[in-house]
Amino acid sequence: MASKKVFLQTFGCQMNVRDSEVICGLLKSRGFLVCDDPEGADILIFNTCSVRQHAEDKVWSEVGRLSKRRDKSRRPIIGIVGCMAQNHKEKAFERASGIDFVVGPSDIDKIPEIINKISGKSLYEVKIWETDGSLRPENIYHTGFHADEKHSYVVISEGCSNFCSYCVVPYVRGALHNRRHNDILKEIEEAVDKGITSFTLLGQNVNAYHSEVDFIGLLKTVGKVKGLKEFSFLTSHPRNTSIELFKAMAGEEKLKKILHLPVQSGSDRILKLMNRGYNSRFYLDLVQNYRKIVQGGILTTDVIVGFPSETEKDFSETYGLLKGIRFNSAFIFKYSPRMGTAADKLPDDVVKAEKERRHKLILDLQKGISKAIRHPRE
Repeated sequence: MASKKVFLQTFGCQMNVRDSEVICGLLKSRGFLVCDDPEGADILIFNTCSVRQHAEDKVWSEVGRLSKRRDKSRRPIIGIVGCMAQNHKEKAFERASGIDFVVGPSDIDKIPEIINKISGKSLYEVKIWETDGSLRPENIYHTGFHADEKHSYVVISEGCSNFCSYCVVPYVRGALHNRRHNDILKEIEEAVDKGITSFTLLGQNVNAYHSEVDFIGLLKTVGKVKGLKEFSFLTSHPRNTSIELFKAMAGEEKLKKILHLPVQSGSDRILKLMNRGYNSRFYLDLVQNYRKIVQGGILTTDVIVGFPSETEKDFSETYGLLKGIRFNSAFIFKYSPRMGTAADKLPDDVVKAEKERRHKLILDLQKGISKAIRHPRE
C-alpha cells in the first residue's frame, strides 16, 4: 500500500513553525510522506494560531477552500491542530463541517494514531478531538526532522503564566512549563550532528526559564556546544528582563545581539489594563541599559493599538515612545477581542476606523525609523 501523503500548513509564530517540524517528524517516523502540494495530499493539517482574530479568519477560509475540492469519495482527511484547536475544541466541527480531527498543542504526539484511526472509515462517521493533554512527551523533540538545513528553532519552555489581559496563550497552551536543561542541550547537539549550526531558543517568555539552571545559565551552556556557530532567543517579557541578561548577551560571543522586547503600549494606564506588570519608565530604563551594555544591539518590539478605552492621549504616548526609542523594527497590531481573556469582558469601544487610523500612523512612523536606521545617510 502506498504511503499516505500529508500536507501541513503553518499559521502564526515561530513556536508553530517548530511544532510543525515536530509533527512532520512524527508522521515521517510512522511512514507518512510529507508533501508540499495540498491538491495531491490525502491528509491536510492546519497548524493554527489564536492570538488574533485575523489569524483565525485566515485558517477558516483556507479550510473551507481546500475541503471543497475533489468528489466526496476522495475528500482528504482534514485536521486542525494548535491553538485554534484548543480554543474551539469540538465546536470547531460546527464551524467547519469538513474537519475530521482537532488536536490541541499538548496532544500533537497523538496525531499519527488519530489519522490511522480515521483512515479507511467513512469520513462522516468519525470525528476525533484531543485537547485534554497537559505536558508533551519529551521524545517528540528528538525525531530529527528540520525544515532548514542550517537553522533550527528549539523550544525551551511551553505555555505561559503571565495572563496579560488581551492574550489567549495561557488558555490554549497552558501554564509555563520549562524543559529540562539537559534535554534542550541534547536536542541542539543532535541537530549539530546533522550540520545545523544556527539556533533560536523559543518560549512565550524565555527569560522566565528556570530548570536546573536559570535562563542566563542556559545561554552560557548553549554557547559552549561544540559546532554551534550562533544562536538567539525569542521572546522576552520586560518584567523578567534584567541588566544581568544584558551583560550575558554582551559577553556571549556566539549569541546574536538581538532583543525582541514587546512594549505593547506607551500608556501607563493601558499597560495596567493589559496586566503587563511594568510602566513606561521601567521599560525606558531597560532600553537605556540595553543600549549601553550591548553595544550596537538590535532592538525590536510589538505594539497593540485600539485596546479597550484607549484614548487619543494614550495613543499619543505610545506614538511618542516609539518615536523616542527608535526601534530597529516593530510589529504593529490592531486589538481584537480574544474569547476567554480578561480584556474580552471590556467593551471593545475603539471603533474600527480609529484602530485603522492609529495603526497606519504607528506603522508609517516605524517604517520611517527603520529605513533611517538601515540607510542613515539617505
